[in-house]
Amino acid sequence: MSRSHRALRALISAALLLPLAACGSGGDDGKASGGAGTKAAGFPYTVTNCGVRTTFQAPPRRAVTMNQHTTEIMLALGLKDRLAGTAYLDDKVLPQYEKDYKSVKVLAEKYPSYETLLGANPDFVYGGYASAFDKAEGRERAALEKSGIKTRLNIEYCAQDKTGVQQLAQEIREVGATFGVRDRAEELVRKAETTIDATKAKLKGVAPASVFVYDSGDTAVHTAGGKGIGNEIITLAGGRNVFADQRRNFADVSWEQIVERKPEIIVIYDYGGTTVEAKKKRLLDDPALQDVPAVKNKRFAVLPLSSAVLGVRVPDAVRSLAGQLHPDSFK
Repeated sequence: MSRSHRALRALISAALLLPLAACGSGGDDGKASGGAGTKAAGFPYTVTNCGVRTTFQAPPRRAVTMNQHTTEIMLALGLKDRLAGTAYLDDKVLPQYEKDYKSVKVLAEKYPSYETLLGANPDFVYGGYASAFDKAEGRERAALEKSGIKTRLNIEYCAQDKTGVQQLAQEIREVGATFGVRDRAEELVRKAETTIDATKAKLKGVAPASVFVYDSGDTAVHTAGGKGIGNEIITLAGGRNVFADQRRNFADVSWEQIVERKPEIIVIYDYGGTTVEAKKKRLLDDPALQDVPAVKNKRFAVLPLSSAVLGVRVPDAVRSLAGQLHPDSFK
């Protein structure tokens, strides 16, 4: 860290020392916070996340979340009082978390600068995508650790194999353990599994529909590969991702490949400045796609991008997509 960054860090820490000492809610039954001379239940806690081994002597008190799905995990665990800041929404937070979200300071529309991040005086930074810890921007995990800031990256972006329901449970449980709210995490996992099981029961005996995900792209097409939770959502919803052979979370493919694979349904990811209707029009107006079954029959489904990443929206995303792929099973 440069001298200027060290100086900035020292000034910020001194200025915010009193608020930091005063903060302390969010543990199960209030026990996880601990007090003077009191060790929080379940600590020290050691976890290895994406190759980084970290020991927490106590729950973080001033966390910053980068990316919407990490923010919603924190809010779902009842940890709004532990959030010193948040950044980067893809769309609106879920209605049940809106009030809590509004109580948290938004540091930046997208990713905050290194200086802005330090200005929140965090003791923990939780990133949803690898880009949250961009080395070129000075936010790499090693640099933050040297500044005394512990970190976590959502495991979808470091999983060696496919990301599925097991990894969703792991993500929730490890965040819950980090903040001393294991009971809340277990309840959240139980509800997620119950919702997914109910959807699977409705789809029993239903033949999978072939699906292509249109995220974005014109010359080349950005789509869901076979490694991310998006692929698992499709599978659990009674679909078969035609690009599951792409061993990445997201992949760039050609229009020719889409024509060759003949998807029956196109799932459009809804986010950013391009509307769903504009994406549909681009697909319907392309002469090269006129013989693709999904285009010919105008079979489209829609998922918000924030529902297609590893977070608390996954169970409802499975249910929503299943209803769109197989409406007869959900009448």
